Amino acid sequence: MRVLVIGSGGREHALAWKIAQSPQLTKLFIAPGNGGSGEIAENVAIDITDHQAVTDFCKLMAIDFVVVGPDAQVVAGLGDDVRAAGIACFCPSKAAGQLEGSKGFTKTLCDEMDIPTAAYARFDNAAAALAYLDAQGAPIVIKADGLAAGKGVTVATTLNEAKAAVSDCFAGAFGDSGAEVVIEEFMEGEEVSLFVLCDGTDILPLTTAQDHKRAFDGDTGPNTGGMGAYSPAPVMSEAVYQETLTRIIEPTVRGMAARGTPYQGVLYAGLMLTKNGPKLVEYNARFGDPETQVLVMRMESDLLPLLHATATGDLKGKTVAWKDQYALTVILATQGYPGAYGKGSDIAGLENLDDANLHVFHAGTLREGRRLVASGGRVLNVTALGNTLEDAKDRAYRSVDKIVWPEGFCRRDIGWRELARQNARSS
Repeated sequence: MRVLVIGSGGREHALAWKIAQSPQLTKLFIAPGNGGSGEIAENVAIDITDHQAVTDFCKLMAIDFVVVGPDAQVVAGLGDDVRAAGIACFCPSKAAGQLEGSKGFTKTLCDEMDIPTAAYARFDNAAAALAYLDAQGAPIVIKADGLAAGKGVTVATTLNEAKAAVSDCFAGAFGDSGAEVVIEEFMEGEEVSLFVLCDGTDILPLTTAQDHKRAFDGDTGPNTGGMGAYSPAPVMSEAVYQETLTRIIEPTVRGMAARGTPYQGVLYAGLMLTKNGPKLVEYNARFGDPETQVLVMRMESDLLPLLHATATGDLKGKTVAWKDQYALTVILATQGYPGAYGKGSDIAGLENLDDANLHVFHAGTLREGRRLVASGGRVLNVTALGNTLEDAKDRAYRSVDKIVWPEGFCRRDIGWRELARQNARSS
């Protein structure tokens, strides 16, 4: 099978790395790729926002299957255009991608299907939103309705912070994505991510993970696209896992099919584990980043045929196997991220990493001759396997400390919640 992966981040490098191990693969391309993906696939310098350029390349290179990584391309309908060209594609339709592309759309579906989620209100003007905040008070959650690179959500602890977030949205901080705003109740609990594959009808649950959204240790600082993750997330018990499938995932799949927009792809549920059970925080219509990095490290099964079965409506009866180990990834980001940051700084030391249970997935990197340089906010994903979470964390950070990049930073506490629970149980 000749495969094209769309994207340039750590998620896409991780997907390509896992796909490259498949005996069904004959040739792998990644567009545009990054400074690390060229070691396992052929990087292709095409504009992935130009759907005609993508389909022309697919026809020229006799691509059998396209795997779309980024949310922006999902929401823009790249999957529809690739399928219209007669090529199988792992990507929800543009209509189904509204589950991520519009938080208001998802809230409406939750209302229709009685899916547990936070109480909310939608606004298309600042005056009404600010009046609502005065009535509700804080803490409260402000969300830009559309895509905002993981940064369009503010968990406001004060009324002033909430009002500033609303004003930012309507002032254009997130472009068209902030033209509408969803204001939600603040839900108390712990967040966890659940991933499932869905072919429009049948569901194949994958596994759990826990992301770390805040920039700094102790979950402080601004929201980011994610500074690290681990899998599995034991905080989600088997009972809660089954309740989530029954009350959240399955009604979503039924509701999307009933609307005439069946969901085919990976469905990534961000959940809040509250005292009243799991509630949906939001859906993403693609694999998570950085959760994909830990998922592929733990996956025993061949990923490529599972993605193809999802895309072609043939998921029924498929199974997936996992290593009985933990995986943990640490994101190295450019200083200043998620705000303004520089580009072009040199990265060294990757050649000194020799742990067979570790892999570094690239995100914002470029190759300039023999130099590896930073070209983005989130730059490297140092990902390790371990028999325990502590082991995986130690392996990852030992390797982080061998990387020479003064312009970078990382959190030093990835996995802290679960490690604190485990330590409390053993003491």
